[in-house]
This record gives sequence, C-alpha cells and structure tokens, in this order.
Amino acid sequence: MAEDLEDPREVPWHPRFAPSVVGHDAEIARFHDAIASGRPHHAWLISGPRGVGKATLAYKLAEHVLSLANATQTPRWIAARSHPDLFVLERGFNDSKPRRLRQEIVVDDARRMSEFFARTSGSGGWRVAIVDCADELNTEAANALLKLVEEPPDKALILLLSHRPGRLLRTLRSRCRRLPLAALDQTSVLSVLTRLPLTGKEGVDGLEVAARLAGGSPGRALELRDSQGAKAFDTFQRAKAVSAPVKLAVANHFSQRQAAVQDYETFAELLLDWLAREAVAEPLSARAAALARAHQEIAGSRAVVAGYNLDRRTAALNALATIEDALKAA
Repeated sequence: MAEDLEDPREVPWHPRFAPSVVGHDAEIARFHDAIASGRPHHAWLISGPRGVGKATLAYKLAEHVLSLANATQTPRWIAARSHPDLFVLERGFNDSKPRRLRQEIVVDDARRMSEFFARTSGSGGWRVAIVDCADELNTEAANALLKLVEEPPDKALILLLSHRPGRLLRTLRSRCRRLPLAALDQTSVLSVLTRLPLTGKEGVDGLEVAARLAGGSPGRALELRDSQGAKAFDTFQRAKAVSAPVKLAVANHFSQRQAAVQDYETFAELLLDWLAREAVAEPLSARAAALARAHQEIAGSRAVVAGYNLDRRTAALNALATIEDALKAA
C-alpha cells in the first residue's frame, strides 16, 4: 500500500527546502574558504545539539559546492532529491509489512554510498554525500564508511552530522575536519520558526513560547510549538512562586486524558531540565541539595506514572508540590 512507504521525515520544512541558514556564519565561512582554496578536506564532521541546524547547514554547503558546476539547476534538483551528484545516507525502511523506518543505518545503505562515489560525476565536478546522521550507523555501516573516508575518491566531499560525536569511532572522528555548531539565541530560533511553512493552530504566542523553551534548538522548538506540556511549563516558569493558583493553572493543561500522555512527558522533561540547571547554578548550597532531591523524586514518579498510566493532571500537581516543598525546605 502507498501509505506503507510514507516517510515521516518528509515534511514541508525539511532542511533541503530551507532558503538559507540562520546563524553559524563562522562555520559557513570556514567551509567556503576551504572550497575556494581548491584543496578542501574530503570529510567534515558537523556536530552540535540536536535540532540546531546541522542538516540545514549540510544541504546548503552541498548546494554551494554543487552550484560550482551548475548554479541554475542545483537548488531545484536538491529540493527534489534528484541531484545526480548528491547522495544522502540515512535510515532506510525495513522489509516488514507495513514497512517502517529502521532504527539504524545498516551496511547495505553504506555500500550504496560507496557505489555512488564509484560512478563518474554527472557534471564533471564534485560529488557530495551527507550522512544524516552518523550517530545512527551500526557497527558494520560505520566501518564501511570509515574505509571510504580513509581512501576517498577524487573530487569527493562527505558531510557527517552528529549530535554526540564522542560516541563515534575514534578513527572516524580523527579523519574528519570539525565544524561544531553552537545553540542559537532565542531571536534566531524564532526567526527560523517564522520562516517555515508551518501548519496547525499555533500562533505567534505559541511560537514565542516554543522558542523560549527550546534551548537554542529550532528542531526542539518545532516539537514544542503546539504542546500543552510546554505551555504548562511556561506557566510554571513565569510564576513568582509555586502557589495554589499556579499549580491549578498548570494542572489544567492536562485535562484531556488522551492528549495528556505526551504533554506530560514534555512537561516533565522541561521541569527536570529546569531543576538540574537550578541545582547546578548554586552548587553546594542547601537550595541545590533540595532541588536535586526533588529532581530525583520527580524522575522516579515520572516512570511510575508512565508505567501505570496514572492521571497526568494529578501527576503535575504532585510534581509542583514536590518543588514547593523543596523550596520551602531550602
């Protein structure tokens, strides 16, 4: 059936459609300078937190290189996934019915990338491969990629994306030039969101909340943009104290039981991140110790809530009561 082949990654705001990269100007300049030199390094490791624009940057760098041979058609071909000199190595579909995306990039996918580089360039210029992302390579696929990086073909560029480069093969990391990306500021995150062809019921206020809570990651902001869990946490974070009206306002975001399951997960994740940051900000203080204990208690109750499918509205009230008690004890 056609729907079995539907790729959940195919959204109107896929990175290959982005008109430009927001931020990361220094990294773009480094790459362009290397290309202009005529002898750029053949493998580049683009690292950074999830959702900060690594894939968008990779597609734009590929477009820059491939446009040297055909500036007119390159952007259109990349957007259509039809450029003959661009290969994207990513997770493929399994053979089950219905077909689903694999959890990792397998060696057969990596071998297709080797076959791509074995062919002659369609334009006589560069051939570019994007590995999105290297964290998902299984052992065999990683070793196949390593062999290609160790013995690169002529006029070949490989752009590897990684959220956690420390977990990659050391030998693979050592053969790549690094392009580490930092998180964006809130204004830049909001700028990315407002440029996207988003659908749904989020308004400007919803996008601003998502940008504020995303930690500099437009990708994370996309996940938060219409989340009641994000709005619940924003209500808590904006409050001056954990009062009864605040707890009630937060809990009311989880009144719809079915939707509350994922919303509470988002809320709990944001709340635990906040507790961790607050505790680290005042190390060795009584407040830090109290908040650390609250973090441990809420993390434990989060697992119980999920395991027994308990009421999320009550769980949110209990989490805030735990924080209220911790702050009073400090």
